[in-house]
Amino acid sequence: MKLKELIPADGIVEMNADPEQEITGISYDSRRTEPGDLFVAIRGFETDGHRYIAKAAEMGAAAVMCEEKPEQDIPYVRVCDSRLALALASCAFFGHPAEQMRMIGVTGTSGKTSVTTLLKGVLEKTRGAKVGLIGTIGIQIGEEFLPSEHTTPESYELQRLFRHMADEGCSHMVMEVSSHALELQRVAGFRFHTAVYTNLSQDHLDFHGSMENYAAAKRRLFTHCDTACVNLDDAWAQFMIQDHACPVIGFGLNGEAALRAENPRLLPDRVCFDTVYEGRRIPSELKIPGTFSVSNALAVTSAALSEGIAPEESLGALRSAHGVKGRLESVPTDGNYHVLIDYSHKPDALEKVLKSLRPVTRGRLICVFGCGGDRDRLKRPLMGAISGRNADLTILTSDNPRTEDPEAIINEIEAGIRDIGSEYIRICDRIEAIHRAIDLARDGDVILLAGKGHENYQIIGHTKRHMDEVEIVRDYMIDRKARGET
Repeated sequence: MKLKELIPADGIVEMNADPEQEITGISYDSRRTEPGDLFVAIRGFETDGHRYIAKAAEMGAAAVMCEEKPEQDIPYVRVCDSRLALALASCAFFGHPAEQMRMIGVTGTSGKTSVTTLLKGVLEKTRGAKVGLIGTIGIQIGEEFLPSEHTTPESYELQRLFRHMADEGCSHMVMEVSSHALELQRVAGFRFHTAVYTNLSQDHLDFHGSMENYAAAKRRLFTHCDTACVNLDDAWAQFMIQDHACPVIGFGLNGEAALRAENPRLLPDRVCFDTVYEGRRIPSELKIPGTFSVSNALAVTSAALSEGIAPEESLGALRSAHGVKGRLESVPTDGNYHVLIDYSHKPDALEKVLKSLRPVTRGRLICVFGCGGDRDRLKRPLMGAISGRNADLTILTSDNPRTEDPEAIINEIEAGIRDIGSEYIRICDRIEAIHRAIDLARDGDVILLAGKGHENYQIIGHTKRHMDEVEIVRDYMIDRKARGET
């Protein structure tokens, strides 16, 4: 491919590279640069790609795309925004694969994984579609599963995945679109046919700095979509679609929503409600407990509606849908109590989960959680207070401490729960904390293991160690039985 096919139409400051030069690949990591590559120097959080132009040249880069003129004698294209340039070049290099599929993006603080996973199932059941999925849990291409390091991969990896999905016959692509991805231009260069907004609550303020900046990043998704599906129950909904230029499908329990839920009934293992749309009342059910599951079901139904699927069809498919791994996932126990695993690692998510479990808890509600290290510290006392107000017993423990002292993290969480007056204990070792919660459980109790969800690892320092909470619970049940304690 010639260089002129990869450089952006706008945003070029200067260049000395030959537009006719042949380019055989694209790289943005000098360690992975191969002969003939176009090396794109992007500014990262820990380092600056411009510092590695010499290394890329040594590895055989044919040309460089950058924001600063290189000191080295190498053909270059100087641009205003190298992240945007990388996204546009990647689209072109892989032949604009997004144009061959129906593109659906879901953004919001909570619910993205559940909505994308459930929507994939609806498209498959109602249309027989082969669907690609990209998100927190991983990447799916039909039934093929691939691990993922980020909710939304870097633009080059993203376009490569799109190419693979299109070549494998995917007619639809459903993806979680993070605020980081929107801010860092990872989803630039293509349009979404349908964009879904779930909600907004405090998260990632270590990156965005304020809720206003966080919301503005999310809002970018609705500037390049054909139809917006928006949760009108959320306080930031109108901000998201302010000055929008596309049709909007509003959903929610709000009476003004075109697609709305009425008469929600909460059960220990599901939610039931009536979906109202254009005068029709459709009995609905989703086998995932919690009020937020009603909103997630409506989000899926609205996206399906945007894709030409009637609510009766999508809601029929949702009736047979199973839960999403790590999203209020129920684990078998050895007694008359329940253990649920959920990814709620943010204040709003934890509060929603605890409040949704309270009405269906006959005994005590026990919450086991911690907060991740090297992440937003402001949310730690907030989450402590939330658990203190909504759970009968809180066990403060470790999450992914990363390079922070886990005891110091717990100290900051404890600052929020200390004066609430609710019972709590500290057990830094997460496995020990889970064991203690099970030992303390009585008939009718519900234990919520919050924060890890689908993750089957714990990050301590820079090391990722295997730790699967389903396995921990299961193995402890076996151990208790062997000891004759059940």
